[in-house]
Amino acid sequence: MSNIALLERPATRTPHLRPVPPIVESAAPVAPADLPATRSPRGFALYVGLDEIKAAEAGVSLPLLVDALRRTLAELAPGADTHATVALAPHGSGGRDLDVVRLALQEPGAVARAKAATETEDKDEDYGVTVDISRKRVLIDGESAAFTYKEFELLQYLVLREGRTIERSELVDALWQSPDDETPGERTIDVHVRRLRAKLGRYEDIVRTVRGIGYRFDRHADVVIRYGHGTPSPDRF
Repeated sequence: MSNIALLERPATRTPHLRPVPPIVESAAPVAPADLPATRSPRGFALYVGLDEIKAAEAGVSLPLLVDALRRTLAELAPGADTHATVALAPHGSGGRDLDVVRLALQEPGAVARAKAATETEDKDEDYGVTVDISRKRVLIDGESAAFTYKEFELLQYLVLREGRTIERSELVDALWQSPDDETPGERTIDVHVRRLRAKLGRYEDIVRTVRGIGYRFDRHADVVIRYGHGTPSPDRF
């Protein structure tokens, strides 16, 4: 797809800009001198939430949009300095594009909300079971549980398929694929599940047995799943 300029140079009066109404003589004009010396405007920031896929669907790219905005500003205010930054975030991090941008660029409101959310998460981890997918750990009433790698993989597989009964044969095929692994029989899965439940303690019933079929993860009110969102970072154009 070609990125040849799709945006034309703005006309003298750009259609998307609202004309400034004439100043009424009786109204006191706001001049820089009327503003407090410590709080005079020096510029503005425009946060744009748009990922590469959405930009491509519109027939543009992020660098092309940045360049078009810079050229528009150069025509309207030739003396303005500009600086553009793109916000980067891990794939699958979720959330609104605009929120990711605001957080990456340290917009105060977004930072405050992220901090409050983190504090809430920390409080939630003090009680119940927290399965932290991103950090590969399980917290039980705020304490880290000593899960082996295979035990965590087993729990994670069930958690990511919440509410669906997983057959023992599927667990074997999914979790024992490496040539170095000794492939267990289906009944060996029962042993792994018993050990997993023992470490879950009083929350063992989140892993349910479906007789004659396999196992299922049932989320309770005291179970929290952390999928991880990653911390977005800015990068300059």
